[in-house]
Amino acid sequence: MEDTAENRAIYGLIGKEISYSFSASYFNDFFDKSGWNGHYQNFDISSIEEVKKVFDTPCLKGCNVTTPYKTEVIPYLDEQDEESKVIGAVNCISFKQGKLTGHNTDAYGFTKSLKDQLKDEDRSALVLGATGGAAKAIIYALRTLGIDVITVSRSGNSRFTYKSLDPTTVHNTPLIINCTPLGTYPKTEQAPPIPYEALNERHFLFDLVYNPEVSTFLGHGKNAGARVENGYNMLIYQAQRSWEIWNSL
Repeated sequence: MEDTAENRAIYGLIGKEISYSFSASYFNDFFDKSGWNGHYQNFDISSIEEVKKVFDTPCLKGCNVTTPYKTEVIPYLDEQDEESKVIGAVNCISFKQGKLTGHNTDAYGFTKSLKDQLKDEDRSALVLGATGGAAKAIIYALRTLGIDVITVSRSGNSRFTYKSLDPTTVHNTPLIINCTPLGTYPKTEQAPPIPYEALNERHFLFDLVYNPEVSTFLGHGKNAGARVENGYNMLIYQAQRSWEIWNSL
């Protein structure tokens, strides 16, 4: 195929206010190095209804989905794979045989990123922001790994709200995962409102935020001597898995 802009395969990220995203630079760098005639772009939409126009993009072969549309996009799809159905969230869409199929690569990316860091005593986890699409994948992955999950959110749909979460629970729960966007550039001073004074060197803090490299949330963990990891490796792993899905038979 002649390498022209007109016949490039198009891929993209569907989300809201996503100029910070790493995905476009990652995939376009990959395309350049591999010689793949493709282009990856942001589809920054203000409401989920606009996704219909995204799906009409000529030569569109696959999409990722990010906040806040990982659950809202589901009614616009033709079908889902079984894992994304169980999770209840989609962050990857393939375009094949005229059908839009939803997948979830967040659970894969998180599991692969987390496993090498886990210790035997990391058998319970606080999931912060537990009602969002990303959190659904994280909760699924943790339970698949046999880790007990304690949910925390602003609403009463979780075991704890931020106001009711007590220092003793934080002290006794070794794994704490931030699934909220709090702390993402440019609002880097933000962090989930938990009792950080209860942290110690036995904790492991995982933040899905990757920009900045050390969020305020992770900074609290480092100050307490805890292990910390941002979402960069998770992002790489889920992107690689998305590419495999888009190019599978």
